[in-house]
Amino acid sequence: MAPSSTPPPLTRAALRSVFAGAAGAVASHADASDPGDSHPGVSDTGASGAGASGAGAGASGPRELVGVEVETAAVDPATGAAVPYEGPRGLRALLELLAAEWPGAVPVSDRAVLTGVRLAGGGTVSLEHGGAVEYSSPPRSCVAELARVTDAALREVAAAARRLGFALVPGGQYPFTAPDQVAWTPHSRTPVMRRHFESLGPAGSGGPWVMSLALSTQVSLDFTSPDDLADKLRTLAAVSTPAAALFLNAPLEDGRPCGLLSRRMDSLRRTDPARTGVIPAMLRQDVDVEKVIDWALTLPMIHRAAPDGGRCAAPAADFGTLLTTGFPDGGVPGLADWRSHLSQVFSDVRVRETLELRAVDGPPYRALFAAPAFFTGLGYHPPARAAALRMLSGISPREHRTALEEIARRGLGARLAGRPVREVAAELLRLSREGLRARVATGAERPEALAFLDPLDDVLDEGVTFAERMLAERARDPAGFPAHHIARHRVP
Repeated sequence: MAPSSTPPPLTRAALRSVFAGAAGAVASHADASDPGDSHPGVSDTGASGAGASGAGAGASGPRELVGVEVETAAVDPATGAAVPYEGPRGLRALLELLAAEWPGAVPVSDRAVLTGVRLAGGGTVSLEHGGAVEYSSPPRSCVAELARVTDAALREVAAAARRLGFALVPGGQYPFTAPDQVAWTPHSRTPVMRRHFESLGPAGSGGPWVMSLALSTQVSLDFTSPDDLADKLRTLAAVSTPAAALFLNAPLEDGRPCGLLSRRMDSLRRTDPARTGVIPAMLRQDVDVEKVIDWALTLPMIHRAAPDGGRCAAPAADFGTLLTTGFPDGGVPGLADWRSHLSQVFSDVRVRETLELRAVDGPPYRALFAAPAFFTGLGYHPPARAAALRMLSGISPREHRTALEEIARRGLGARLAGRPVREVAAELLRLSREGLRARVATGAERPEALAFLDPLDDVLDEGVTFAERMLAERARDPAGFPAHHIARHRVP
């Protein structure tokens, strides 16, 4: 009998191998804000081979690097209208320009449709479902170096967009586009995901809005051991709720106030709640890799690789069942399927080779690096991390979810388990700054990184979020607001 060509089913050890920590390292993945999946093949170099420049490169032991993903709205600078994919001045033309003129750039395609560009120096530029242009950084050894690399890359991409007549604006949403005006990027997985959210009824009703109009800035941090993973995961999952109040920046719907300070956060809670927001297992005192795996095995896979190089719908079964039954075509899930499945998790903290922090709205350009500075100060300083966990321990998943719903409406006026969110956020910001200062003192960080937290100090001191400032700007001049907002907040 001829030997079977079907690979053996994944073992528990194989499932566990994806959670490699710093040995496998910080990698920025395109589509991290998805609801979607990382583009195959666009992960950047891991910690074992990247980030040699910058502070802390010579530190002993595993290095804790940091990465960031910045989503920007591609808009007409006068009207705020979203830029379409097609056309001589569209998003495909932007990617073609970058691929042609950026030395060493490599195009990335989905079923022969150009959807991204892998950059020679590390990092990628890719398109989200609704046309957002995302820059995913290479990992770097400190926040200051990350900011230098990311800002330089964003400016180059924005210069190319300017040549085509449009602007790139970071933030928490497409401010001036109505849901029925979205020009969808022709990703093969987009219709699959839309059908998935529609199949959930009210529980998935926010999915299309998040896919098309939400923007975010995600931060990726390393973990160095199983114990370090558990400690950081539990803390950062708890921290993500009050941290969201510091970054609120999505108060509009089609250019008008929507009655919320974050339309993005409100929609996320109606985007398949089983895999979004606060995940109870991650708040458990005894959380570890095994419990994360157990939880992920209970989730259905949304889409899988298709023979033509695109994505197709996965069977309507949880991943643990698919490991036993296989796919209808006779194949069995492999490690690539498991990695893809983990990319189809949209929780506040996404766990793979890194901890990907996804809870906060994208801040405006001038405050862009507040997010990596804030999470690095907390995540990479054990005393700050321990103090944060002590402050937030005992808060139930239900209390976190209730607080997130209230934060989306009331911002700093919300409460978390009876405590004012503004007080909690202020203490977390103090701890983060303490953690960054300690890293500066050891040479792991450069002093200029401390200034990245200043915009968050302003938010707390004034009690006014980025979203509320946006609403005030619009109220002063509604007619001129789109052009004024874009001129002020675009990547220069």
